Amino acid sequence: MIGVELAQQLRQAGLAWKPTLGDRFAIPDRDLDEETFVLSNMTIEVHTMPEGRVIGFNGTTEWAIDDVELDETVWLPREDQLRELLGGTFRTLRRGPAGYEVLIDLLGEERSFADSAVEGAYAAALLHLLAAAGAEA
Repeated sequence: MIGVELAQQLRQAGLAWKPTLGDRFAIPDRDLDEETFVLSNMTIEVHTMPEGRVIGFNGTTEWAIDDVELDETVWLPREDQLRELLGGTFRTLRRGPAGYEVLIDLLGEERSFADSAVEGAYAAALLHLLAAAGAEA
């Protein structure tokens, strides 16, 4: 799983989150940085309110949280979600000297991104794509 800091970099680079069941997220800057939450139709779900979208904590007695605004959270995408976000640019995942390497092809140029964790390699490649898309805009 990627950490909060890397997830925040992805968000700042333009990665949008459309919450779905099973998504993991964190609530940084509220003394909950080390906690990971999962959207579920049983206890944690997204509600559309007049003031905007919120994440509701239904039936959780151990937390003093009723809901939190979506922009106060940070999505922690899973490996499969990161790979899917790479889309047609993704070529391969392989083991390398630094751990894992993700190879992408962006406009005919192959690039490799390495990390000790699979998710970190995917996230690095996605950060590159988001930066490239931002530079084109």
